[in-house]
Amino acid sequence: MAHEENTSRLRSLAITTSRNFSSSSSAFFSASQSPFFSPTPPTDTASNFLQLQGQHGSISLSPKSGCSTLRLAQQQCVELNTRGILSDMPTNPLASISGETQKDENNDFVQEENPKRLDRRIPITPSSVSLSSNRISSCDVFIGFFGRKSPLLRFTNWLQAELEIQGISCFISDRSRCRSSHKHGLVERAMNISTFGVVILTRKSFSNPYTIEELRFFLSKKNLVPMYFDLGSGDCLVRDIVEKRGELWEKHGGELWSLYGGIEKEWREAIDGLPRVDEWKLEAHDGNWRDCILRSVTLLALRLGRRSVVERINKWREKTDKEEFPFPRNENFIGRKKELSDLEFVLFGDVSGDSERDYFELKARPRRKSVTIGWNKRVSLDERRKHKGKEALVWRESDKEIEIQNPEVAHVENQPKSKTGQKFTRKRRSSKILYGKGVACVSGESGIGKTELLLEFAYRHHQRYKLVLWIGGESRYIRQNYLNLWSFLEVDVGIENGIEKSRIRSFEEHEDAAVSHVRKELMRNIPFLIVVDNLESEKDWWDRKPVMDLLPRFGGETHIIISTRLPRVMNIEPLRLSYLSGVEAMQLMQGNPTDQHSIAEIDALRMIEEKLGRITLGLAIVGSILSELPINPSRLLDTIKRMPLQDITWSGHEGNSLKRHSFLLQLFEVCFSIFDHADGPRSFATHMVLASSWFAPSPIPVSLLTFAAQKIPKKHHSTQCWKKLIHSLTCGCPSSYVRKSEAEAVSMLLRFNIARSSVRQGFIHFHDLIKMYVRRRAMVEASEAMVHAVLNCGSVWDHMDHLWAACFLMFGFGTDPIAVELKVPDMLYFVEKVAMPLAYRSFTTFSRCEPAMELLRRCTDVLEAADQAFVTPVEKWLDKSFCCMGPVQTGAQLNPCLWQELALLRANVLELRAKLMLRGAQFDIADDLIRKALFIRSSICGDDHKLTVSARETLSKITRLLATVQISSSP
Repeated sequence: MAHEENTSRLRSLAITTSRNFSSSSSAFFSASQSPFFSPTPPTDTASNFLQLQGQHGSISLSPKSGCSTLRLAQQQCVELNTRGILSDMPTNPLASISGETQKDENNDFVQEENPKRLDRRIPITPSSVSLSSNRISSCDVFIGFFGRKSPLLRFTNWLQAELEIQGISCFISDRSRCRSSHKHGLVERAMNISTFGVVILTRKSFSNPYTIEELRFFLSKKNLVPMYFDLGSGDCLVRDIVEKRGELWEKHGGELWSLYGGIEKEWREAIDGLPRVDEWKLEAHDGNWRDCILRSVTLLALRLGRRSVVERINKWREKTDKEEFPFPRNENFIGRKKELSDLEFVLFGDVSGDSERDYFELKARPRRKSVTIGWNKRVSLDERRKHKGKEALVWRESDKEIEIQNPEVAHVENQPKSKTGQKFTRKRRSSKILYGKGVACVSGESGIGKTELLLEFAYRHHQRYKLVLWIGGESRYIRQNYLNLWSFLEVDVGIENGIEKSRIRSFEEHEDAAVSHVRKELMRNIPFLIVVDNLESEKDWWDRKPVMDLLPRFGGETHIIISTRLPRVMNIEPLRLSYLSGVEAMQLMQGNPTDQHSIAEIDALRMIEEKLGRITLGLAIVGSILSELPINPSRLLDTIKRMPLQDITWSGHEGNSLKRHSFLLQLFEVCFSIFDHADGPRSFATHMVLASSWFAPSPIPVSLLTFAAQKIPKKHHSTQCWKKLIHSLTCGCPSSYVRKSEAEAVSMLLRFNIARSSVRQGFIHFHDLIKMYVRRRAMVEASEAMVHAVLNCGSVWDHMDHLWAACFLMFGFGTDPIAVELKVPDMLYFVEKVAMPLAYRSFTTFSRCEPAMELLRRCTDVLEAADQAFVTPVEKWLDKSFCCMGPVQTGAQLNPCLWQELALLRANVLELRAKLMLRGAQFDIADDLIRKALFIRSSICGDDHKLTVSARETLSKITRLLATVQISSSP
């Protein structure tokens, strides 16, 4: 019986191991498969014979000469150098660092299943198990730890994943969770062949006999790497631990060797040996996880001779230090303590103890039947509750199968009925937050401080993540912003590597593959923080696909925070951001904290707060004005009330939103008037604000903004009355307010909180409310100035989002009309230097096939319209009866060089469209486009010109491919 039980356990172990190989966390030997280290190796291992059968073949483990143990160990040590890159999804950390018990995908804790049942569910294929003879002998680092706390598991998984991504093989084990005697020999071999032994030490580690054995073992081999978790190297003194000195050891100290029946001398030798390892000073605290892990990987790589790893890490850190955050930290951040705590609890807090990490309480699917055990459906809810305190069962789902459902729908469909058939008449309450840890949503109106809250949270907790990934959530730009993460994640989202030799993918397949590459990197055991700021819609503007498809699965190591003005996103109950308290708002508005205001002035501040609707943006601007100008609150209040608004239309959704904040718009006008007075007649700072309204939502280069501001016509002179008012308001401004350069204007915008600085040198950002208002204030002039700025200073590699914004104005995507019409020479230059390179790079580098093809199609339409205008006879200005008048001429005859340039550019666009259509297997359309281009070039340049020859070669290639497809598709 003992032999059969051991064989059954080995079979279950091997099957579980093969199932874990499909995930990224299977890149290490988890503690659920890690054996118990014992000084005496198992004696019955050589007599066991295990044969695993899969769908495509079988793998036998020979019992001869102890080969069974070795090969089983080789199965469980995966291909460490490549699996981190090829894995699809991270395994639940609890499942990968656990003992005999596992969690079922759809229910609570269950015992290890029958091996035969697992054989039916998870077939083992030869590709899922590695039997290479050198796997067990190539382990670089052994990682030992003890504990089940969620932060410890998160840190350990991150360390293991980071090592393996850098090509350092590791073997990880929590030996206290092992239950099989066969596993002892495997860990013993891993410890023996490891080049370094990393032992993670916590307060409870010194009462664990396995940690003490690991310390003594690696100390004897002189390859110990102690890593202190929530400890300091100076805290681990034998006397302090035994005598329970200090707050640290008051609870966890004492004669710890007696807890497991150990020997005091061995225990003291292990602890006393830690100070002798002085070359490793790795201490992980709450505020330095990232630095500690990267430093440990760097030191281990240096000791292993992997200098390329060190260079790669240093290069990556230089990039992230400059570009990780979009904005610098707000040193004057006020309030929001409760909201920050709520976000921290949602993302890091435990649901019901350490053993149920990353499990979530969700409502069951509405289409699923209610889960009841031992109750008839007709039994009323009251009768159920009377039965010995029984409560309604709540469905619990693991992080492997997270589905966010509408709690209101679930509440209605699962609402119980009484015996009389009447509906339960209890008043429906608003649903509580039912989303799981790892994803949070912050909702609130524009200007209330959502971005500031997320930015402060990211700065406070960025050490808990490998990287903070900030994504603008505007519907037209969100997919491009998501794909821009490739440079941080070091993945390729281009279309070149997405084409298979056997089959050409469609455009949709190319786009899905690019998204999956980024998504796959975010689903490893490495924690990232994804911040989706200002999510406009749950669907992408281009293809109406759900934004949910871009995000990694909920419940993994990567956390997601979404800010939005929408009431609900993906059926997640959001954290609704309210206004600042009265004390906090007063602190934000007072400006200089040393100023002492009278009761009347404080009442004026409160009146300003109420009229602003307690919008945080307006409060910050008021505080800036009071700090920069010698004016008291009551006079500022009177000035804002008397400031007239511009004559603009209030139609549409944006207009209604602005109309509700008329006092805030008057405050904007006060700031613009201050800029006009300080800058002189050109009002350079105001023109910068006007030009910013048509740029993309991302930070704007100051060089582009300056060029656009210079193109805006001068503002009409104000009336004498308002000149006197603004002059009296700004009479105490220092002389530096006089504009001498663009730097002065930018500085003024930043000081008055109209704009905010970016972490990128030479970039500034404007709030959406400000851009929304000034867009209606100067529509035509500012949009034309923006397009001209892009036309003269644009670069595809640096400002893709702003180039797209210019294209939206030029070509009118969707239902938007064409807002800017350039002259023909400028239009040709824009298409050739901006639109075509933008489309090509979007297609090839980011696999954005549909937007690129739509841009080229609209370029073709604009060029055809211009060509039609050229061939149309010009309007006659003299009567036909004059005999001196010759035949009516066309624009092409009057300006033949410009017409030929237009026609050739049109042919270039058609040829580019044809070549890109080949990448999406659109052969018929490509054939039609290239024939049109060939006709234009042969008509203008002749049949022997190199452009005509190139088009003819492209046509031949398309013809061959089209014939091949027709032959292969024929029966």
